[in-house]
Amino acid sequence: MRRSAIVLLSVFLPDLPAYAADLATKAQAKSFAAIFNWTGFYIGGHAGYGGGSFGPGTNPLPEQGVFFPHSLTGLTGGYQAGYNIQLSNNVVLGAETDISFTSTLDRPRLTPAPFNTTFDTFGTVRGRIGYAFGTLLPYVTTGAAWARTRIDINGDDGEPVGSRARSHLGWVAGAGVEVSMGGNWTGKIEYNYIDLGSRTYNLNDVGLPSVRVDPDIHTVKFGVNYRLWDVPPWTPSNDFAVRRPAIPESPDWNIHAQTTLIPQGYPSFRSPYQGANSLPGAGRVRETWTVGAFLGWRLWDGGEFYFGPELAQGFGIGGTLGLAGFSNGEAQKGGAEYPKFRAQRYYFRQTFGLGGEQEDVADAANQLPGKRDIDRVTVTVGRFAVGDFFDGNSYAKDPRLDFMNWAMWSSAAYDFPADLPGFTRGAIVELNRKDWAVRAGFFQVPSQPNSDVLTFKTGGVVLELEERYAILEQPGKLRLGAFANRGNTGNYRRAIGIGASDTTLDINDVMASIRRDNLKYGFYVNAEQQVARDIGVFARASWNDGQNEILSFTDIDRSLSAGLSIKGSYWGRANDTIGVGGAINGLSDSHRDFLAAGGKGLLIGDGQINYRPERILETYYAYSIDKNFTLTADYQLITNPAYNADRGPVSIFSGRLHGEF
Repeated sequence: MRRSAIVLLSVFLPDLPAYAADLATKAQAKSFAAIFNWTGFYIGGHAGYGGGSFGPGTNPLPEQGVFFPHSLTGLTGGYQAGYNIQLSNNVVLGAETDISFTSTLDRPRLTPAPFNTTFDTFGTVRGRIGYAFGTLLPYVTTGAAWARTRIDINGDDGEPVGSRARSHLGWVAGAGVEVSMGGNWTGKIEYNYIDLGSRTYNLNDVGLPSVRVDPDIHTVKFGVNYRLWDVPPWTPSNDFAVRRPAIPESPDWNIHAQTTLIPQGYPSFRSPYQGANSLPGAGRVRETWTVGAFLGWRLWDGGEFYFGPELAQGFGIGGTLGLAGFSNGEAQKGGAEYPKFRAQRYYFRQTFGLGGEQEDVADAANQLPGKRDIDRVTVTVGRFAVGDFFDGNSYAKDPRLDFMNWAMWSSAAYDFPADLPGFTRGAIVELNRKDWAVRAGFFQVPSQPNSDVLTFKTGGVVLELEERYAILEQPGKLRLGAFANRGNTGNYRRAIGIGASDTTLDINDVMASIRRDNLKYGFYVNAEQQVARDIGVFARASWNDGQNEILSFTDIDRSLSAGLSIKGSYWGRANDTIGVGGAINGLSDSHRDFLAAGGKGLLIGDGQINYRPERILETYYAYSIDKNFTLTADYQLITNPAYNADRGPVSIFSGRLHGEF
């Protein structure tokens, strides 16, 4: 019997560690589920879709639904905060408040009307009751709701000429399911029905009948919440039921977020005349604010999906008009008084490793941690910013962290495909080797200049070669890029010729009437070089053919920029950065003649022009408050704004508060 026992042990003993580990893993999972507790404060964000009615005769604005039909809310996004307490019988009581914002206007679905009704924002304050099945919490919810509606009065051209706003109070009821995602994170899906009290708008003073607005809304939203602490500060540390040992976070998903506030202004400057697209001569102060999330999921080995919703509010100075090298990289051409929600990024990425040496991948926004082959092929398909993958630079790339001016963080004559906030849909293929990479992409372009509607009817392509090297053991990179867009644009020379033959015609109306599929092409050169520890320099040169209208980016046909970046390690502030740089922008002969004839571009057009190259000087100091927040002071001097020596120079002062999580 002893011999038999030894034989059996020798047969099964090698499997005992694996078997024991499997049992331990299963036991650990059951243990987590058994002791997980929902008590505590949390904050989070959500994204979803809604619909409903304002009542008869209200002409709701069609808001973008992207994958879904347009509706009076379209896609929605916002924030929530709350508190849960889990009782000994696993019943969970909670309270939550949230605020939601609607998406942007789906302009092709807009029908002519004397007025339109829309939401500025809406929110709820609710109680929740649910039952905890370990890490799973189904619940029902009800409470009070409020909203702010707005009626826009339209002019003869269909554009708003005035607005009225009212507040509404009502009630909400719904249900949802929340589940632990590991660590302090939970995810949820929730349905709400919101019934808001009616309000009457008196429009008699503008020759319209009174309108009764009575909102009823259905919303479905997905959200993530972050528990603010594992042990509330008032709870004894030995209270095991409340300490809730955290479920380990998975390496197959990550969540990051950012927020950036940029107030910007300038004093009055010399302005003997100005046009519709001019930077106003009188001083101005405006601000922009964005909040964005970056969610990533590893679907399988090499397969990843990323989702990046964003809320944006505010305007660039002068309505984001009057400068070719605009001063605020966060300013969108379609600004908004209240935050507007967009699903800015949603894309799939597949990496095919080619074997050999590997490299570590850090946990970051739009980047899951792990390892990957240095030699690899990567395919990306979906919606993103072209600048996420092309024209990168370590010292001048992110207006949330470094230089703010459009001509500094991008190759300015590079008319990359983009909608109004700077994003597009398309596909990218990249081959990466240790010392070089080549990438190519095909993208949707706007249906016409300054359009928010993207189309594959024509399209744009970008090709980039990246070379990595070292000079005196200091790393550097050189990127050579070429682009070509075929879009619905007009030709400068043709518009000038037609306008000259009939002086009664407005040249901008002429340009709109001659738009057709035209080609624009160009190139850029982008270099960066570390010259010493924590000191780097960069330079860019870009050019486009300058014969047809700019389609997406800004009114620049030639551009040179360069600068210096120094980290604060030299004065005991290792995470601070000081930067100084400059740019010179120019136009083709036909482009400048079009502006001289009274033409308007994407951002500029003074009605006439005394042409000189636009010159920009920018310097900033970024002060690191802590590991999450940075405060920046920025100054820009812009000579010959919009290429006009009759106006300016203008000094622009900016602050910037940026947080990353």
